[in-house]
Amino acid sequence: MLFKNGSSELNNSSELKEYLSPLGAWAFSVGTSIGWGSFVITSNTYLAGAGPLGSVLGLLAGTVVMLIIGRNYRYMIGLYRSAGGAYSYAKEAFGHDYGFITAWFLTLTYMAMFWANASSLPLFFRYFLNDTLMVGPHYTIFGYTVYIAEAMISVIAILLSALLCAKSKKITEIIMIFLALSFTVEIAFCLYAVLSDGGLSEISTAPLFAPGDKAGNPLLQILKIALMSPWAFIGFESISNSAQEFSFPRKKTGGIFTVSLVTTFLLYAFVIILSVSARPGGYRNWFEYISDLGKIGGIKGLPAFFAAESRLGGFGVRILLFALFALIVTSLIGNIVAVSRLLFSLSKDSMIDKRFSSVTKNGIPVRAVFAIAAVSAVFPFLGRTAIGWIVDVTTIGATIIYGFLSWAAWSVARKERKAREIRTGFLGMVLMIAFGVFLILPNLFWESAIARESYFLFIAWSILGILFFHSILKRDKEGHYGQSIVVWIVLLALILCMALIWMAKTNKAATDDALMKINLYIERLKENSDVQNFANAPSYMRGALSKIQISHLQSALVVVGLFVLSIGMLANNIMIMRKRDSEQREELGKMRALADRDSLTGVKSRRAYIEYEDQLNKRIEAAAPDDRMEFAVVVCDVNGLKTVNDMQGHKAGDEWIRAACSAICAHFKHSPVFRIGGDEFTAVLMGQDYDHRSEIMTELASFSERNKTLGRVVVAAGLSEFERGKDTRVASVFDRADNLMYENKKALKKPAKKSDSGNIQ
Repeated sequence: MLFKNGSSELNNSSELKEYLSPLGAWAFSVGTSIGWGSFVITSNTYLAGAGPLGSVLGLLAGTVVMLIIGRNYRYMIGLYRSAGGAYSYAKEAFGHDYGFITAWFLTLTYMAMFWANASSLPLFFRYFLNDTLMVGPHYTIFGYTVYIAEAMISVIAILLSALLCAKSKKITEIIMIFLALSFTVEIAFCLYAVLSDGGLSEISTAPLFAPGDKAGNPLLQILKIALMSPWAFIGFESISNSAQEFSFPRKKTGGIFTVSLVTTFLLYAFVIILSVSARPGGYRNWFEYISDLGKIGGIKGLPAFFAAESRLGGFGVRILLFALFALIVTSLIGNIVAVSRLLFSLSKDSMIDKRFSSVTKNGIPVRAVFAIAAVSAVFPFLGRTAIGWIVDVTTIGATIIYGFLSWAAWSVARKERKAREIRTGFLGMVLMIAFGVFLILPNLFWESAIARESYFLFIAWSILGILFFHSILKRDKEGHYGQSIVVWIVLLALILCMALIWMAKTNKAATDDALMKINLYIERLKENSDVQNFANAPSYMRGALSKIQISHLQSALVVVGLFVLSIGMLANNIMIMRKRDSEQREELGKMRALADRDSLTGVKSRRAYIEYEDQLNKRIEAAAPDDRMEFAVVVCDVNGLKTVNDMQGHKAGDEWIRAACSAICAHFKHSPVFRIGGDEFTAVLMGQDYDHRSEIMTELASFSERNKTLGRVVVAAGLSEFERGKDTRVASVFDRADNLMYENKKALKKPAKKSDSGNIQ
């Protein structure tokens, strides 16, 4: 029991309960998709790269793309009520392997956004409380100084979020609705107040796109922002993981997604416009101000807050401060709920420990919630730099997720013959492929904003996924996984592509560093005019070039090593798949052999005869006109079995059947014999037995006549030949043989007559 009132006591139903209202679903959708980054990324990425108009237009284009993705989600939610979102849809459409890949990147994407928002809380203190927590024990990791006090604030936020999500779904929904409505109204109010107080004049005199040659032309700037839409809107679909908990008709999710995406777009646009509506003194325009943000601390370091302060004073700062806090809290809650439902679904499918599918009486998967908190508590101690690299990976991860989702929608819609869903599924799939090309191969078009470390993390996460899949294969007794090699070959190709991009970026960084040092060396030579140093210059240059070569060799070795490791792990997984398939085929063969063999007599069973007859019918249908198709069917029946069973018992009756079967097999030595009933047998004669059918039938008749006088087993039999042009199926031949058998059976039941010599006739 986790709480005193017992509401969170685990039960065995493993079912999520309905609770989520349409307004609650909207709050979760908006709250999960937008967080701290709405105030930071809008300035140092959107505005710096595309300006206010370029950013808004790019986000508008991205919203249209996400509306298409939302349409695909709405279609799949309408078909599948289960938790798990894109994972469940990919699994249902293509199988468990595709579901695993989707779940693997879905987990990383949601968790990364959760970590990013949790670790952003200390920045409140850096921006608004004069670095209050930047004291005491600290260390530097990846160039970022981590203060223990700041990291503990993030850990506390993670634990509190988990406790709230584990306590009550309804309270969590109410908090999400209140906070989502609050930050929406507060940001809109601040924008209105600033624009009505002279902000429009500032915007009208500013450049609408990012100036400078490096920024590119306006269309390219808009495209850059649009390509970030999977990252900007990721989380809007998080409610698909809770589809089992909707208390409203699932057809309403289309409207909820539309309102959510439009709301998110407007909030981004409001913050962008707010950020360029004011600037500190000394800057001629917003671009100079934005370009200098890395050197500015406090309120001035957040342009939207500075604009609110310049127009509304401290009141404006407090409003935006609460809005930002609400954005972070809703993102924390939304992501932890989404991931916990995903883990719940994975657990039910035995991909992870079954215990994660246990729920409380309120229908909350608490073990999944607290597992997320336990894992996440480590990441604040890695610093914002490392988390930033992980968040960059989510841009690629979100594209993969939306691509699989659209592919699944397109595939299912084709089977269901849904014209509109076929179009939107195909369009979403094509768009995500195009986005993936731009994101994965950035140097074809421009220098990528994604750090090289992010590419390496993508590789590491993919390899870890292959390793985890290895453990799933070893535990998979039902054979759900390992059915598709294609998906793993595609993942291997992605790993190779990412590794090559990482190597190119690493080599470029090493070359740039060496060239910078060479330039500094040359500048010093010019300043000092030292003859000795001039003489040493060639040696210095060779040393610098040697370092470049060594760096290039090291990066190449890393790429080769990673690729070989990936191939080795994938090959090992394939070996497990093949071994399991071989074992399953062997087991199936044994089961089939047992099913095809009659356990009492050892001859073939009725099931085997049905299959044999089916194959023979196919031969008859496919036979050429000149094909003679010579065969005959013999139907046999054991006389006197009922009397033996009644007088001597069923054990003696079984021996009677075995004796009859031995006699039949002894006569039809070269033909398959089947036991098709309790005391009924049939044989199909071809080849040698067919050629001597008359002799064999005469011998069998003589055998039965002799046994009749001796009180031994008697076999009645009838034979019929296949007649080309008359018989189109084996059944007609069998029926004639069966009728002849009954005639013979009646004849064998007649009393034997004695001759004058006393012999049996």
